[in-house]
Amino acid sequence: MGMRVIVTENISDSGIELLRQGGAEVDVRFGIPHEELLEIIDNYQAIVVRSVTKVNEGLFARGTNLKVVGRAGNGVDNIDMEAATKRGVIVVNTPDANSISAAEHSIGLLIAACRNIHLANKYLKDLKEGPWDRTPFRGVELYNKTLGVVGLGRIGSLVATRMLAFGMRVVAYDPYITDERFRHFGVEKCETLDDLLGEADFITVHTPLTDETRGMIAAAEFCKTKKGVRVVNCARGGIFHEADLVQAIKDGQVGGAGIDVLQGEPRPVSPILSIPETVVTPHLGADTFEAQENVGISVAHEVLSALRGEMVPNAVNMPTLLAGELDKVRPFLAIGEVLGKLYHQLKKDPVDRVEITYHGEVGKLDVQVITLSILKGLLEPVLMEHVNYVNAGMLAENRGINVVESRESEVGDYTSLIGVRVFSGEMVSTFAGTVFGRKDIRIVKIFDYEFDVLPTNYMLVVENSDKPGMIGKIGMVLGEKGVNIATMQVSRNTKESRAMMVLTIDSAISKEVLDEVCQLDGIVSAHLVRD
Repeated sequence: MGMRVIVTENISDSGIELLRQGGAEVDVRFGIPHEELLEIIDNYQAIVVRSVTKVNEGLFARGTNLKVVGRAGNGVDNIDMEAATKRGVIVVNTPDANSISAAEHSIGLLIAACRNIHLANKYLKDLKEGPWDRTPFRGVELYNKTLGVVGLGRIGSLVATRMLAFGMRVVAYDPYITDERFRHFGVEKCETLDDLLGEADFITVHTPLTDETRGMIAAAEFCKTKKGVRVVNCARGGIFHEADLVQAIKDGQVGGAGIDVLQGEPRPVSPILSIPETVVTPHLGADTFEAQENVGISVAHEVLSALRGEMVPNAVNMPTLLAGELDKVRPFLAIGEVLGKLYHQLKKDPVDRVEITYHGEVGKLDVQVITLSILKGLLEPVLMEHVNYVNAGMLAENRGINVVESRESEVGDYTSLIGVRVFSGEMVSTFAGTVFGRKDIRIVKIFDYEFDVLPTNYMLVVENSDKPGMIGKIGMVLGEKGVNIATMQVSRNTKESRAMMVLTIDSAISKEVLDEVCQLDGIVSAHLVRD
């Protein structure tokens, strides 16, 4: 069977032609009913979709010849990633194809909000007779003002560099970007979000929607801004607390807003839609002719590369490995990703360098993919786009992170050991992990503390003064809140008279419970770590 591709949603003609030029037989079936798609999917090696077609367990079960799912766009919410990976189907997307369009739309909304373009347009079109009055629409200039960018990633950096050409001072807050990258973009670094809120005349957000960023700018934050600040959200609905934003506009604290994304899309019920001081668009950030052309071409390239068995820069799930290699490497991929995830859940400082040392038997494997698993774990909590085993190295390089690998035969008490040192300026954070037998993974070091912890979905990591009663205090707080402790391990640092506990717990705990633990006498820090 040759390369047969079905395209179920609209992509550019250039993308379809590129697939054909690459040797694929392409069937274009826009809007095909799902039941009909299930009947014919077994005839294809690849399917190209956007956001409507449900590429789910049922489709994978029927499409036994599928090798590739191409998502023309960024998100993969309509694709069952677990089912794809389980069947060895590569999922590819196009995260970079629409970055410029999203950046330009952010700038367009900023200008519209500053000059009241939407209000003036409606006024003039509705004007039948009476005086011509432009006074209510008087706006503000961008020149010599300060733009605050929250999130200096792919799109945020494009906005920042373009607004410098407007004669603006640009400041940014992004705790996961190195100082070198700020300097590279010509942007001043704000150490905290509060610093940015107090300095900016205009604020634009470019972060993923996570537990950390959901509602990150709400009533308390609006009170810290300059009076009359204008805000823009072209990222994800919910980063601004919508009701609090509306109230801040009514109070005159916020002078206007440009909003492209709302909670509850595609049928949002938002107070933002009810007030005239906001210019709103229906998630148009990536919707330009050029972006759609780029998306079609990009997804065609990705699908063809994957069908040919080549490395795919934007593979969303794990790349295919030979069966023998995968069996040996899989447990080290698991512990590598855990070690990477530990850093940004315990520290907030940007990363300059990562040093990875492979001790013993693991050093004899192809450690490159294990390094990628560590970088995947390190970057995934802080990036908007999906991080995978193929793009993790590129994303680390783009963020100015220097990655160093080494191998050592000496391994001490273990057959294999992976040591990870994460550098942020003069600070160094050390983690280590191992594999017992064929698949039992363990965390054996966090900072200067030694452990033998089986990673679980939820772990509470607590550093405290090394004095009597600490275990009981924490146990009492968690018990009173109905949090069940599965295991607890304690490690001591006698030089600093400190200890660290790692508690595996059955469920996540709220910020309020975590704060209560942090407020206990003798607690240095407490963090919920998710595997």
